[in-house]
Amino acid sequence: MSHDHADDGHAHDHGDAAWKHDGVRVIPASQLDANTAQTPGMNRAAAINFARVGAQKLWAGTVTIHANAKTGAHHHGPLESVIYVVRGRARMRWGDNLEFTAEAGPGDFIYVPPYVPHQEINASATEALECVLCRSDGEAVAVNLDIEPVEKPESVLWVDPTHPHGGV
Repeated sequence: MSHDHADDGHAHDHGDAAWKHDGVRVIPASQLDANTAQTPGMNRAAAINFARVGAQKLWAGTVTIHANAKTGAHHHGPLESVIYVVRGRARMRWGDNLEFTAEAGPGDFIYVPPYVPHQEINASATEALECVLCRSDGEAVAVNLDIEPVEKPESVLWVDPTHPHGGV
């Protein structure tokens, strides 16, 4: 059976056997790969990347940030990141001096644009923060920044069509 990929114009011959191994992949939670870049106070595990499934344009996995832990200031170069909070309370700080802050809880999504200086913080002193993380490339880009953070960051409410005047 031959078909054209609308996005790349290439025809591929896929019989049933080829799709069996080149089609959908399910990565069981028990088989995530912890052999990733690690940060003290955090545990990352890859689910989707080039090495595991042949992903060309994204990376996805989990991150657990220990109670009261935080990253240093950094950015991810040209990559876009999406963080989905599964459990706990995330506090994000961002800006040239980490002068802005917002919090997210279970079910919330966080978007981090390319090159934005930021810091992830577990807002709880007693409970782990569990998240799903997706990045727009399989590269592990993290550029650490030497930033002197402001003492009291400005809180920023989420503004979207549902909360045009800001919400939490």
